Amino acid sequence: MFRITIALKSICDLSPALLHKYGIKGLLLDLDNTLTTHDNPRPADGVPEWIETMKQNDIKLCIVSNNHPPRVKPFADMLGLPFVSEGKKPLSKGFREAKGRMGLEWNELAVVGDQIFTDVLGANMKRLKCVFVFPIEHETTRFFRFKRKMEIPFLPKKLTEPVEE
Repeated sequence: MFRITIALKSICDLSPALLHKYGIKGLLLDLDNTLTTHDNPRPADGVPEWIETMKQNDIKLCIVSNNHPPRVKPFADMLGLPFVSEGKKPLSKGFREAKGRMGLEWNELAVVGDQIFTDVLGANMKRLKCVFVFPIEHETTRFFRFKRKMEIPFLPKKLTEPVEE
């Protein structure tokens, strides 16, 4: 069974108070369908404000994506975030590189993403806390339709309750 620490509808539902409750000081952020839709050069509604809130609360952020630098770098630069591209999730390469840049301990980090077999599995393999967010929109390619169907038995059954600020 896949272990999910926090399950939310959207990344924008992730509050500093909820992170504090779990001792999380840094987030390893997936890009596509977590911060924006696939191949979209702009963040989803609310994401820039959410990032600003995280920064104001001293939560360190780093994008860890399996995508190539031409996709990840412009997006990360626009948001003022460090990034690791070609992160090879679910393997730990990208997580290790991001941790080194963030200067935090493993137990202070959480992986945030929308995919069971990359983000959640990667967090579990590294024994990291995991924040699962449902995808912003469902992809239409045959590969992703198959992958999403295979994820269904492992999806969280209920969302994490918010924590008062």
